[in-house]
Amino acid sequence: MQNILIDAGPLIALFDRSDQYHTRAVEFIKDFQGYLWTTWPVVTEVCHMLDFSTKSQCAFLEWIKRGGVRIFRLEEIHLEKLVALTEKFDDVPMDLADASLVVAGEEKSFAEIASIDSDFYIYRDLRNKYLTNVFV
Repeated sequence: MQNILIDAGPLIALFDRSDQYHTRAVEFIKDFQGYLWTTWPVVTEVCHMLDFSTKSQCAFLEWIKRGGVRIFRLEEIHLEKLVALTEKFDDVPMDLADASLVVAGEEKSFAEIASIDSDFYIYRDLRNKYLTNVFV
């Protein structure tokens, strides 16, 4: 079974019909075979960006609850990596959600991500490995 990371962009688009990536996100989720993984900072970002509708926020959280996405749990031991990555890519800059996905990818040995951001063509984990973007 395929495991990939998913960033906030496609998740926001999935629950916001006015988003320019909505149709692509729906098709991606419908066609994907495997497990999507994200992190709590990404979930927070998605809920913040869906703040125009508590109904959309709740639908997103219910979708997670039903198994739409799995959550990689960041722990205190990951703080050193989060800081190192944020400092390494401060010129991009890298935010907490993006750093958390890179850490999750490294920890779980994932090689792919679904994202609307071009930053993942730049970001590398501490082993100098890239995540391949399978969304755009």
